[in-house]
Amino acid sequence: MKKYKPTSPGRRDGSVVEYKKKLTSTQSNPHKKLTKGKRSTGGRNSSGRITVHYRGGGNKRTYRLIDFKYDKKEVPAKVETIEYDPNRSGFIALICYLDGERRYILAPQKLAAGDEVVVSETAKVKTGNRLPLSAIPVGTVVYNVEINPGAGAKLGRSAGNSIEVVAQDSKHTTLKMPSSEIRKVLNSAWASVGEVSNEEYRLVSIGKAGRARHMGLRPKTRGAAKNAVDHPHGGGEGKSPRGHRRQRTKQGRPTGKGQKTRSPKKYSNKLIVSRRKPGRIMGGKR
Repeated sequence: MKKYKPTSPGRRDGSVVEYKKKLTSTQSNPHKKLTKGKRSTGGRNSSGRITVHYRGGGNKRTYRLIDFKYDKKEVPAKVETIEYDPNRSGFIALICYLDGERRYILAPQKLAAGDEVVVSETAKVKTGNRLPLSAIPVGTVVYNVEINPGAGAKLGRSAGNSIEVVAQDSKHTTLKMPSSEIRKVLNSAWASVGEVSNEEYRLVSIGKAGRARHMGLRPKTRGAAKNAVDHPHGGGEGKSPRGHRRQRTKQGRPTGKGQKTRSPKKYSNKLIVSRRKPGRIMGGKR
């Protein structure tokens, strides 16, 4: 982690990940055949309505096509480069299979150029290799975990995250999620061994407003500073209390303060063994 010298008030608390120590090369362009254009939505949906507030502007980003399905099995691949991806928090790795095909994958910690990875039911339990959950021993940490076999990785994809294999039974594998939730997943689903790279990402301090604007973030207005017609917390004379017990979003749904927001009839509730512990434990802050 690199901290800037306080040459100005905005630089005083700014910090950044030292990419030169993490990546193969900070100047290399992405593999062109594995990229495509990506337009900024500005937080708008297909109807043009803003559904996610305080987004817009920012630098343009070339989208890297990441292989989350890992459908090329039993073919060893060699890691060529570890690269930065502006569209996700973790680093990505360019791998080349023995038949010459190249793909991008989400890079785990300690994976380096020249390492070999493979997707196989009989692969070694080694960082970067991908196996079915049934073949992974208890106590192993994994990432890029599927929920439905063959549908592609959905769990454990953010920087520094990992999921622990807690138990195995006839049909399911019990996993401990980064949120402290313990849930079951079909043991025929696949997972990659290791932890997602760029573990220092959550320690970065943006430092100044201009850097946030470059990231595509717009200024946020507190709900209490708005009119009553615009937000449930708004209205009143001066600094008035919000007038109701629970903190709410602009749409009136509960948020923050450890409140439960999950649908009580969600289809996967039956697979949850232990609910996550809300509050300060979330986000790695203790």
